Amino acid sequence: MVSADAEPAACPDGLTLVATPIGNLADISHRAIAVLKSADLILCEDTRHTKILMRRWGIESPLLSYGAHNLKARLPQILKKLRENARIALVSDAGTPGISDPGAELCRRAIDAGFSASAVPGPTAFVHALVLSGLPTARFTFEGFLPHKKGRKTRLESLSDEPRTIILYESPHRFLKTLRDLHSHLGNRQVAVARELTKLHEEMVRGNLTEVIDIFQSRGKILGEFVIVVAGKGAKGRP
Repeated sequence: MVSADAEPAACPDGLTLVATPIGNLADISHRAIAVLKSADLILCEDTRHTKILMRRWGIESPLLSYGAHNLKARLPQILKKLRENARIALVSDAGTPGISDPGAELCRRAIDAGFSASAVPGPTAFVHALVLSGLPTARFTFEGFLPHKKGRKTRLESLSDEPRTIILYESPHRFLKTLRDLHSHLGNRQVAVARELTKLHEEMVRGNLTEVIDIFQSRGKILGEFVIVVAGKGAKGRP
């Protein structure tokens, strides 16, 4: 058993996925800070964004951008560093890397190549939204972002008979469209929308889909990052 006052572990050899705050910079563990400080390289989606966290916690490890736009180009470079026994930490812009971001592909490729992979647990936006939704939490399905075009209708139709609570991520640009599409395919379900979790303007909006659509339509410009939690088919009660 590890004692409560044990020193946080340094970054191990191989690849370490490190969860970082989803908004409030204080929501980071001592272990995550120690691992990031001792890493030979930190992979991140946006170096400008990650530098804000690094300045806050005095982390000086070098950064390298890694995302969907340069995934193919970066993979050989990263695998080469792993072969050289580099201690590499992977972070996302917010929350746990590998969830709805290209970190999942990197982790798979590193494992397939025989390198060790570990993780430092921490914040995850969809779990935060689920527990605050007021909807059933015993069984749920996380769907990430819906397809923008191809496959969108098929995915929505597949969710129409889903009895578990449904969790989606969405950007402000497609947020209202997604709510309307959910209404069209799933009916006027109960829903809880989480916006800007742990940030200054954190908000939970609860009601049925018609009510929530009306609330956000009345505001004009839609801002923030969203988690949408929808009642499963046959779920009882209001969130």
